[in-house]
Amino acid sequence: MKKLALALAVAMAIPLSAQAWTPEKDVSVIVAYKAGSGTDTGARLLMTLTEKEIGKAMIINNLPGADGKIGWTRLVNSKPDGYTIGYINLPTFTTLANEKNASFKITQIAPIANHLTETGVVVVRADSKWQTLQDLVKDAKATGKFRASTNGVKASNHTAAQLFSQSAGFEYKAIPYGGTADQLMALRQGEVDFTCAKIADVAKLVSGDKPELRLLGVFDTKRLADYPNVPTLGELGYYDQWYGSARAIVAPAGMPEDVLKYWVDTFAKVIKDPAVVEAHEKGGLTIQYMNDKELGDLIKEQDVFARDVISKLY
Repeated sequence: MKKLALALAVAMAIPLSAQAWTPEKDVSVIVAYKAGSGTDTGARLLMTLTEKEIGKAMIINNLPGADGKIGWTRLVNSKPDGYTIGYINLPTFTTLANEKNASFKITQIAPIANHLTETGVVVVRADSKWQTLQDLVKDAKATGKFRASTNGVKASNHTAAQLFSQSAGFEYKAIPYGGTADQLMALRQGEVDFTCAKIADVAKLVSGDKPELRLLGVFDTKRLADYPNVPTLGELGYYDQWYGSARAIVAPAGMPEDVLKYWVDTFAKVIKDPAVVEAHEKGGLTIQYMNDKELGDLIKEQDVFARDVISKLY
């Protein structure tokens, strides 16, 4: 009894601010795209696994619209108490943050961890007459009337289409949809001629006995191991750098240090867990963990990329 009393006395003597923070209620996770999107799919998988670690529900709050602006504006303006975190997509977040009269800035978020990194690809319908990327470019130049679906104005897949078209020397009309899922559906239904997305978003659609889409090119400096017969854009004389999307977990700026540390440490543990890695591999998702410092550097790099490269594409 004396030991118990002593322990209680010591605990009571420690200031509340010095005690380790842990969530006492469920947590809202803001995703700025609709359910079923690439970001949403990855977020739901990780948060389901995170729930087992922390013993609280991680509730996905889909706030789609305005190419991500609605969700991210809500995120940066949320109370930084540890009960609201969210996903950002790079470079879309930094692209929109650099717009005139932007509703959010990169300084309004605190990095927690990078979750996924996905390489960009160019796809057409599986029954399309275009067997190669060169075939597509040739006809695009000849007609000048090609249409491509995107996941939003100046969103990541729109930027990919711009990099592709401008480096290949053809014009096209970009048709924005509410997110990647709708963008791919538009292609599958024949509403557009081609689209640019991420490999994880199209993996199931380009494989199997009856694939719905055909993979024509990848935005990388080397061919993807799982698709060795698909050339990089650079091989064909088009955009010759890696391009894709990073999907990262962040918090509203101003979160107390101990609260932010809790989330940084928690996601470091969860994301690097072998069982979590295996679950992602089965889902066709590529984990690329970065800690908060590394993610912070990536956000700054993507901010520069948005100003120096992306701003010249539109």
